[in-house]
Amino acid sequence: MAIWSDLGAILSAFASQDSWEIRNALKSEAAWVIGAFATAAGGLLVLLLYRLVPLLDRHLERTIMVWSYLAIAFIIFWGVIDRFVFANQQPWSTTIPPLLFMIMTWFGAAFNVRLRTHLSFAEFRMIMPRWAQMACLFLDAVLWFAFAVIVLVTTTRLTALSASNFQIVLGTDNVMQWWFLITAPLSFVALAARVFENLGDDISNWRSNRPLIKPAVIGEDT
Repeated sequence: MAIWSDLGAILSAFASQDSWEIRNALKSEAAWVIGAFATAAGGLLVLLLYRLVPLLDRHLERTIMVWSYLAIAFIIFWGVIDRFVFANQQPWSTTIPPLLFMIMTWFGAAFNVRLRTHLSFAEFRMIMPRWAQMACLFLDAVLWFAFAVIVLVTTTRLTALSASNFQIVLGTDNVMQWWFLITAPLSFVALAARVFENLGDDISNWRSNRPLIKPAVIGEDT
């Protein structure tokens, strides 16, 4: 029964919106139960949003990646001019770009899960029997979902720790680190949505006798 008490403590902590309470509550093993439920429920809600707004389905991750990359490029470009032309340097010009890069890669992971470009071994799987191909695709879904749960729980703990300690981005006066860190669990909820989306496509292809495995191409349209 202890796990039910811990689950209640976690829900109560999030309801209080107190980072210290959230940090302490997430130390229990019940965080994994909440994390699995949050990943599944969040992924299904995002998938529903993709269905209702196809524009987000096609462009959400790509838009975040492109704008993050442009922001990084602009900060670095201006930093070079600022230093060598005006003999000045913003103290945050070397600390914010790595955080933006992490956001870009986290959402990029979700995008490439949709494209199946993460070690899909498509050439090898295409010569396998149809039932084995489907088994591999189910295994992909299980492994990616488990990975999303692990990342969501651990990064949520890290975000709560950062918020409770009032950690600021180095070189700034009032920009909090957790503002950036919280995008990690959010991006892996988006990744879970892509996992469910792919699994739905796989089941549909299996039932309609369409090809299950196709060569993956990085950067192609979803």
